[in-house]
Amino acid sequence: MKRVSFAEFGGPDVLQLMDAEEPHAGPGRIRIAVRAAGVNPVDWRIREGQVLGAHPTELPSGVGLDASGVVDEVGEGVEGVGIGDRVFGEGSSTYAEFAVVSAWARMPEGLTFEEAAGYPSVVETALRVIHEVGVRPGQTLLVSGASGGVGSAVLQIARDRGITVIGTAGAANQDYLRSLGAVATTYGEGWAERVRRLGRVDAALDLAGSGVIRELVELTGDPRKVISIADLGAPELGVRFSGVAGSVPKALAEAVDLISRGKLHIPVEKSYPLAEAAAAHIDSQAGHARGRRVIVI
Repeated sequence: MKRVSFAEFGGPDVLQLMDAEEPHAGPGRIRIAVRAAGVNPVDWRIREGQVLGAHPTELPSGVGLDASGVVDEVGEGVEGVGIGDRVFGEGSSTYAEFAVVSAWARMPEGLTFEEAAGYPSVVETALRVIHEVGVRPGQTLLVSGASGGVGSAVLQIARDRGITVIGTAGAANQDYLRSLGAVATTYGEGWAERVRRLGRVDAALDLAGSGVIRELVELTGDPRKVISIADLGAPELGVRFSGVAGSVPKALAEAVDLISRGKLHIPVEKSYPLAEAAAAHIDSQAGHARGRRVIVI
Protein backbone atom coordinates (compact mmCIF):
# COMPACT_ATOMS: atom_id res chain seq x y z
CA MET A 1 0.00 0.00 0.00
CA LYS A 2 0.96 3.67 -0.16
CA ARG A 3 1.67 5.53 3.10
CA VAL A 4 3.04 8.94 4.04
CA SER A 5 5.91 8.61 6.50
CA PHE A 6 9.05 10.36 7.74
CA ALA A 7 12.44 8.95 8.74
CA GLU A 8 13.71 12.08 10.54
CA PHE A 9 12.16 14.99 12.40
CA GLY A 10 11.96 18.26 10.51
CA GLY A 11 9.94 20.43 8.17
CA PRO A 12 7.23 19.37 5.71
CA ASP A 13 9.90 18.22 3.25
CA VAL A 14 10.68 15.15 5.43
CA LEU A 15 7.28 13.67 4.49
CA GLN A 16 7.55 10.98 1.84
CA LEU A 17 4.88 8.95 0.04
CA MET A 18 6.24 5.41 0.12
CA ASP A 19 5.33 1.78 -0.35
CA ALA A 20 4.66 0.09 2.99
CA GLU A 21 3.44 -3.19 4.39
CA GLU A 22 -0.28 -3.25 5.04
CA PRO A 23 -1.16 -3.11 8.77
CA HIS A 24 -3.55 -5.65 10.24
CA ALA A 25 -6.18 -5.42 12.95
CA GLY A 26 -5.04 -6.92 16.24
CA PRO A 27 -7.33 -7.72 19.19
CA GLY A 28 -9.82 -4.93 19.88
CA ARG A 29 -8.94 -3.10 16.66
CA ILE A 30 -10.37 -2.76 13.17
CA ARG A 31 -8.70 -1.95 9.87
CA ILE A 32 -10.26 0.42 7.38
CA ALA A 33 -9.71 1.17 3.74
CA VAL A 34 -9.08 4.87 4.29
CA ARG A 35 -11.18 7.31 2.28
CA ALA A 36 -10.01 10.48 4.05
CA ALA A 37 -7.64 11.45 6.87
CA GLY A 38 -7.94 14.53 9.06
CA VAL A 39 -5.02 16.99 9.17
CA ASN A 40 -4.39 18.13 12.75
CA PRO A 41 -1.77 20.46 14.25
CA VAL A 42 -0.59 17.54 16.38
CA ASP A 43 0.45 15.81 13.14
CA TRP A 44 3.06 18.44 12.28
CA ARG A 45 4.06 18.94 15.91
CA ILE A 46 4.96 15.24 16.03
CA ARG A 47 6.72 15.52 12.65
CA GLU A 48 8.84 18.38 14.01
CA GLY A 49 9.84 16.29 17.03
CA GLN A 50 8.04 18.36 19.64
CA VAL A 51 7.81 16.55 22.98
CA LEU A 52 4.18 15.52 23.32
CA GLY A 53 3.77 13.00 26.13
CA ALA A 54 0.65 11.39 24.70
CA HIS A 55 2.32 10.63 21.37
CA PRO A 56 5.82 9.11 21.71
CA THR A 57 7.35 8.64 18.27
CA GLU A 58 9.68 5.97 16.94
CA LEU A 59 11.35 6.58 13.58
CA PRO A 60 10.55 5.89 10.85
CA SER A 61 6.97 6.87 11.55
CA GLY A 62 3.69 7.17 9.75
CA VAL A 63 1.54 10.30 10.03
CA GLY A 64 -2.01 10.99 11.08
CA LEU A 65 -4.48 10.09 13.82
CA ASP A 66 -7.95 10.66 12.33
CA ALA A 67 -9.60 8.87 9.45
CA SER A 68 -12.85 7.78 7.86
CA GLY A 69 -13.33 4.78 5.64
CA VAL A 70 -14.78 1.33 5.12
CA VAL A 71 -14.12 -1.54 7.53
CA ASP A 72 -12.25 -4.36 5.79
CA GLU A 73 -10.74 -6.28 8.73
CA VAL A 74 -12.09 -6.90 12.24
CA GLY A 75 -9.82 -7.91 15.10
CA GLU A 76 -10.43 -10.51 17.77
CA GLY A 77 -12.99 -9.51 20.38
CA VAL A 78 -14.51 -6.68 18.36
CA GLU A 79 -18.30 -6.63 18.30
CA GLY A 80 -20.93 -4.35 16.81
CA VAL A 81 -19.11 -3.54 13.58
CA GLY A 82 -18.60 -5.53 10.42
CA ILE A 83 -16.80 -5.56 7.10
CA GLY A 84 -18.28 -2.95 4.77
CA ASP A 85 -19.42 -0.56 7.53
CA ARG A 86 -18.68 3.15 7.04
CA VAL A 87 -16.89 4.45 10.12
CA PHE A 88 -14.79 7.35 11.39
CA GLY A 89 -12.36 7.27 14.24
CA GLU A 90 -8.85 7.57 15.58
CA GLY A 91 -5.84 5.33 15.12
CA SER A 92 -2.30 5.68 13.81
CA SER A 93 -0.57 6.33 10.47
CA THR A 94 -3.86 7.33 8.87
CA TYR A 95 -2.28 9.14 5.89
CA ALA A 96 -2.36 5.81 4.08
CA GLU A 97 -4.49 3.53 1.93
CA PHE A 98 -5.17 1.27 4.94
CA ALA A 99 -5.03 2.09 8.65
CA VAL A 100 -5.80 0.40 11.95
CA VAL A 101 -8.10 2.36 14.24
CA SER A 102 -8.54 1.84 17.97
CA ALA A 103 -11.67 3.97 18.49
CA TRP A 104 -14.49 4.34 15.99
CA ALA A 105 -18.17 5.00 15.40
CA ARG A 106 -20.49 4.52 12.48
CA MET A 107 -20.72 7.62 10.32
CA PRO A 108 -23.96 9.58 10.75
CA GLU A 109 -26.32 9.67 7.78
CA GLY A 110 -25.59 12.43 5.29
CA LEU A 111 -21.94 12.86 6.30
CA THR A 112 -19.32 12.50 3.56
CA PHE A 113 -16.03 10.69 4.14
CA GLU A 114 -14.19 14.01 3.82
CA GLU A 115 -16.36 15.66 6.46
CA ALA A 116 -16.24 12.66 8.82
CA ALA A 117 -12.42 12.55 8.81
CA GLY A 118 -12.35 16.03 10.31
CA TYR A 119 -14.22 15.19 13.52
CA PRO A 120 -12.52 12.62 15.83
CA SER A 121 -9.57 14.42 17.46
CA VAL A 122 -11.23 17.81 17.07
CA VAL A 123 -14.36 16.84 19.01
CA GLU A 124 -12.38 14.96 21.66
CA THR A 125 -10.17 18.01 22.19
CA ALA A 126 -13.13 20.40 22.29
CA LEU A 127 -15.01 18.31 24.86
CA ARG A 128 -11.86 17.87 26.96
CA VAL A 129 -10.89 21.54 27.17
CA ILE A 130 -14.45 22.72 27.84
CA HIS A 131 -14.52 20.29 30.77
CA GLU A 132 -11.04 21.16 32.01
CA VAL A 133 -11.57 24.91 31.97
CA GLY A 134 -14.68 24.47 34.12
CA VAL A 135 -17.02 26.81 32.25
CA ARG A 136 -20.71 26.35 33.09
CA PRO A 137 -24.07 27.17 31.46
CA GLY A 138 -24.79 30.89 31.77
CA GLN A 139 -21.10 31.82 31.84
CA THR A 140 -18.96 33.34 29.07
CA LEU A 141 -16.08 31.53 27.41
CA LEU A 142 -13.41 33.38 25.41
CA VAL A 143 -11.89 31.34 22.57
CA SER A 144 -8.67 32.67 21.04
CA GLY A 145 -8.18 31.27 17.53
CA ALA A 146 -11.80 30.22 17.16
CA SER A 147 -12.22 29.57 13.44
CA GLY A 148 -10.19 26.36 13.07
CA GLY A 149 -11.40 22.83 13.60
CA VAL A 150 -11.22 22.72 17.41
CA GLY A 151 -12.59 26.25 17.66
CA SER A 152 -15.50 25.42 15.37
CA ALA A 153 -16.36 22.45 17.60
CA VAL A 154 -15.91 24.38 20.86
CA LEU A 155 -18.20 27.18 19.72
CA GLN A 156 -21.01 24.83 18.75
CA ILE A 157 -20.71 22.49 21.73
CA ALA A 158 -20.57 25.40 24.17
CA ARG A 159 -23.61 27.07 22.64
CA ASP A 160 -25.52 23.76 22.83
CA ARG A 161 -24.74 23.76 26.57
CA GLY A 162 -25.98 27.29 27.14
CA ILE A 163 -22.53 28.91 27.35
CA THR A 164 -21.97 32.33 25.77
CA VAL A 165 -18.87 32.35 23.55
CA ILE A 166 -16.64 35.24 22.47
CA GLY A 167 -14.40 34.16 19.61
CA THR A 168 -11.34 35.86 18.11
CA ALA A 169 -10.26 35.27 14.52
CA GLY A 170 -9.05 37.16 11.47
CA ALA A 171 -11.25 39.75 9.77
CA ALA A 172 -12.21 37.32 7.00
CA ASN A 173 -13.66 34.84 9.50
CA GLN A 174 -15.88 37.16 11.56
CA ASP A 175 -19.10 36.20 9.77
CA TYR A 176 -18.15 32.53 10.07
CA LEU A 177 -17.83 32.84 13.87
CA ARG A 178 -21.18 34.60 14.07
CA SER A 179 -22.77 31.82 12.01
CA LEU A 180 -21.69 29.40 14.75
CA GLY A 181 -23.34 31.51 17.44
CA ALA A 182 -20.29 33.34 18.77
CA VAL A 183 -19.80 37.00 19.58
CA ALA A 184 -16.94 37.70 17.18
CA THR A 185 -14.00 40.08 17.32
CA THR A 186 -10.65 40.32 15.56
CA TYR A 187 -7.25 39.52 16.97
CA GLY A 188 -4.29 41.86 16.55
CA GLU A 189 -3.42 45.11 18.29
CA GLY A 190 -5.99 46.12 20.89
CA TRP A 191 -7.80 42.78 20.86
CA ALA A 192 -7.90 42.41 24.65
CA GLU A 193 -9.56 45.80 25.06
CA ARG A 194 -12.10 44.90 22.38
CA VAL A 195 -12.93 41.75 24.37
CA ARG A 196 -13.28 43.75 27.61
CA ARG A 197 -15.89 45.95 25.96
CA LEU A 198 -17.93 42.83 25.17
CA GLY A 199 -18.36 41.96 28.84
CA ARG A 200 -17.09 39.67 31.57
CA VAL A 201 -15.01 36.61 30.67
CA ASP A 202 -15.34 33.62 33.02
CA ALA A 203 -12.91 31.26 31.27
CA ALA A 204 -10.66 31.23 28.20
CA LEU A 205 -9.10 28.83 25.73
CA ASP A 206 -5.94 29.37 23.67
CA LEU A 207 -6.32 27.28 20.53
CA ALA A 208 -3.78 29.00 18.27
CA GLY A 209 -0.64 29.51 20.37
CA SER A 210 -0.27 33.09 19.22
CA GLY A 211 1.32 34.50 22.38
CA VAL A 212 -1.88 35.58 24.14
CA ILE A 213 -1.59 33.73 27.45
CA ARG A 214 -0.83 36.81 29.58
CA GLU A 215 -3.85 38.65 28.21
CA LEU A 216 -6.13 35.65 28.72
CA VAL A 217 -5.04 35.42 32.36
CA GLU A 218 -5.69 39.15 32.82
CA LEU A 219 -9.14 38.88 31.21
CA THR A 220 -10.22 35.93 33.38
CA GLY A 221 -8.37 37.05 36.51
CA ASP A 222 -7.08 33.55 37.22
CA PRO A 223 -4.57 31.33 35.35
CA ARG A 224 -6.60 28.30 36.45
CA LYS A 225 -9.44 29.54 34.25
CA VAL A 226 -7.28 29.36 31.12
CA ILE A 227 -6.35 26.27 29.09
CA SER A 228 -3.98 26.14 26.09
CA ILE A 229 -3.68 23.38 23.52
CA ALA A 230 -1.11 25.23 21.42
CA ASP A 231 1.42 27.09 23.60
CA LEU A 232 3.98 24.76 25.18
CA GLY A 233 5.19 27.70 27.31
CA ALA A 234 1.79 28.17 28.98
CA PRO A 235 2.78 26.41 32.25
CA GLU A 236 5.45 29.07 32.83
CA LEU A 237 2.54 31.49 33.39
CA GLY A 238 0.56 29.09 35.56
CA VAL A 239 -1.71 28.00 32.70
CA ARG A 240 -2.40 24.34 32.00
CA PHE A 241 -1.28 22.89 28.67
CA SER A 242 -3.75 20.22 27.68
CA GLY A 243 -2.16 17.71 25.37
CA VAL A 244 -3.29 14.30 26.63
CA ALA A 245 -6.37 12.82 25.01
CA GLY A 246 -9.36 11.71 27.03
CA SER A 247 -11.98 9.13 26.04
CA VAL A 248 -12.11 9.04 22.25
CA PRO A 249 -15.01 6.51 22.09
CA LYS A 250 -17.12 8.77 24.32
CA ALA A 251 -16.22 11.79 22.19
CA LEU A 252 -17.17 9.97 18.99
CA ALA A 253 -20.53 9.00 20.49
CA GLU A 254 -21.19 12.61 21.45
CA ALA A 255 -20.10 13.77 17.99
CA VAL A 256 -22.62 11.40 16.39
CA ASP A 257 -25.35 12.74 18.70
CA LEU A 258 -24.52 16.40 18.00
CA ILE A 259 -24.26 15.87 14.24
CA SER A 260 -27.50 13.88 14.15
CA ARG A 261 -29.32 16.64 16.06
CA GLY A 262 -27.98 19.29 13.69
CA LYS A 263 -25.97 20.95 16.46
CA LEU A 264 -22.49 20.36 15.02
CA HIS A 265 -21.12 20.88 11.54
CA ILE A 266 -17.45 21.47 10.75
CA PRO A 267 -16.84 22.45 7.12
CA VAL A 268 -13.91 21.13 5.10
CA GLU A 269 -11.92 24.16 3.97
CA LYS A 270 -9.57 22.24 1.68
CA SER A 271 -8.80 18.69 0.57
CA TYR A 272 -5.43 17.32 -0.61
CA PRO A 273 -4.42 14.11 -2.36
CA LEU A 274 -2.15 11.74 -0.43
CA ALA A 275 0.88 12.85 -2.45
CA GLU A 276 0.40 16.46 -1.25
CA ALA A 277 0.57 15.82 2.51
CA ALA A 278 3.47 18.28 2.82
CA ALA A 279 1.33 21.05 1.32
CA ALA A 280 -1.43 20.21 3.80
CA HIS A 281 1.05 20.60 6.68
CA ILE A 282 2.36 23.90 5.33
CA ASP A 283 -1.17 25.28 5.15
CA SER A 284 -2.07 23.91 8.59
CA GLN A 285 0.96 25.56 10.17
CA ALA A 286 0.10 28.87 8.51
CA GLY A 287 -3.19 28.93 10.42
CA HIS A 288 -6.17 31.11 9.46
CA ALA A 289 -8.28 28.02 8.83
CA ARG A 290 -12.05 27.99 8.58
CA GLY A 291 -12.99 24.48 9.65
CA ARG A 292 -10.88 21.49 8.61
CA ARG A 293 -8.27 20.28 6.16
CA VAL A 294 -8.27 16.65 5.05
CA ILE A 295 -6.21 14.22 2.99
CA VAL A 296 -8.30 12.30 0.46
CA ILE A 297 -7.27 8.81 -0.57
